[in-house]
Amino acid sequence: MALHLNTLSLFVVSKKLPYSQSHGRSITRIRSSRPALMCSTLAAKTRDVVTHSMAPEKVEIFRSLETWAEQNVLIHLKPVDKSWQPTDFLPESETSEGFYEQVKELRERCKQLPAEHFVALVGEMITEEALPTYQTMLNTLDGVRDETGASLTSWATWIRAWTAEENRHGDLLNKYLYLSGRVDMKQIEKSIQYLIRSGM
Repeated sequence: MALHLNTLSLFVVSKKLPYSQSHGRSITRIRSSRPALMCSTLAAKTRDVVTHSMAPEKVEIFRSLETWAEQNVLIHLKPVDKSWQPTDFLPESETSEGFYEQVKELRERCKQLPAEHFVALVGEMITEEALPTYQTMLNTLDGVRDETGASLTSWATWIRAWTAEENRHGDLLNKYLYLSGRVDMKQIEKSIQYLIRSGM
């Protein structure tokens, strides 16, 4: 399996660059003393078609646990209205008054954080943003796959709910990192696209 490596560039606010170079932003690109590598596997040229992921007796085990999953797993899913949302932790964008001040405060706080923290946040965000890959992989597994995309089986319901839960984490991290002004979002977005495009 080949790996595609990209050096992660971090931004720190330091001085005003000429407008033609900075597009109006007060930032200077620097390299972290310990460069972080972002990687993803390159897409395989050919893949074998898998029609069944497990032996019939193992599929039967998952099917026999359907009622158990309904009674013991699905009960832990929170209703959407009772779940936190990414905007609960971000500057309020609905009204113009206060938004820019909140972003400015967020950026000031972010200046105090070491580059290593941003490397960890970027790694976490990339993992969360690859959710389409994880859901696709789970839906290839016999016994738990979502045959219709809206199946009411316990396993399919859980896979969709888990994906929705994890998606909020990625949304929050993406917006926070973007507003922080401390990371090269375009490079991160390219890494995410490589990761999802490559599959598992």
